[in-house]
Formats: sequence, C-alpha cells, structure tokens
Amino acid sequence: MTPIIGLTGGIGSGKSLVAARFAELGITVVNADTVAREVVAKGEPALEKIREHFGKEILLPTGELDRRKLRGIIFNDPEQKKWLENLLHPIIRVRMVDQLQAAASPYAILESPLLLETDQHLLVEKIIVVDVDEATQIARASARDGADVEQIKNIIASQMPRAEKLQKADFVIDNGGSVEATYRQVEGIDRGLRG
Repeated sequence: MTPIIGLTGGIGSGKSLVAARFAELGITVVNADTVAREVVAKGEPALEKIREHFGKEILLPTGELDRRKLRGIIFNDPEQKKWLENLLHPIIRVRMVDQLQAAASPYAILESPLLLETDQHLLVEKIIVVDVDEATQIARASARDGADVEQIKNIIASQMPRAEKLQKADFVIDNGGSVEATYRQVEGIDRGLRG
C-alpha cells in the first residue's frame, strides 16, 4: 500500500503552497476540505440526508447546499453540529481513504487543517507541519480571505497550539521566508520520502 503522509498547519501557514509543490513533484495530494465539499455536492446521498434533516430551505435555488445557512445552524446548536459530524465524518473518511489508496505516486499526501485535531492523523505514517509565526498567519489569512483579525484569531485559538503541532511533526517546513526557500524544503522532504 502507498505510504500516506499527513500535511497540516494553522490557518494562513501556507499548506496550499506546499501541497501544490508536492503535486508538481508528481505526488498524489488529497485535500480533506475538498473531499468535505465533494460529499455534499448536488446529487450526493449526504446532501439528500441533510435536506431531509434540515428541510429544503437548507438548499440554494440551484439545489446546492447553502453553506452559510448550515454554518449558522451548527455554530449555534451543538446537537445539530454533532448530527452533521456523525453523518459526514465517516463518509469523508471513506472517500479520502479511497482516493489515497488509488495513488500511483511513491507516497500520498493527506492535506488537512485538522489532521491533528481529529482522528485523521491515524491514517498517516508521518506528519509534515507547515509553520509560520502567528503574526504572519493573521496577515496572510486576512489578505487571502478578507476576514477580520478577530475572526482569524478565534480560528487560531480553536486549532491545536503551534507548539503542540510542532512537537507532533516528523518534518517542519518553515514557510516564513521566500517561496523558493519553502520549495527547497519540500524537495528535501520529497527526496527523503522516496527513499
């Protein structure tokens, strides 16, 4: 079976940049957030279950999930959040594992912002943490998402503390410098993982 390597980091750390470089090197990258969106796409069984549970007003006129409305419900109602997680997490996990096992590259990357906060870390053999300081995280995330600083600070606070993430890492990529410096680190890890 293809070895699976976890890739994680806090908001604004540059996981996407690192994942894209691994993909350019011919490595299969499975993004947990992308899979989470796929399983609730129009026509997916999970979306039908969500509609049955929350009612048709949870859908946009296009028949797609109204993510904003759903977010509003689950952030204000822990029971509804739990119901949704119980529905989606097993489906997402199966889809991720299927995609990872289909990888034809020497190893596969599971890119997930919550790799260490969930049981997803049990799927991987080694962990890569993309790291930057908190000020950089805030600056990058607000520039990218247009989110306010308070919101970003709340997201950072809800994620595993940076020091704890670094402790669990097999590899750390310091993404505080140039893109070229980050790419060199990725290429070094890639060479090592290819053995």
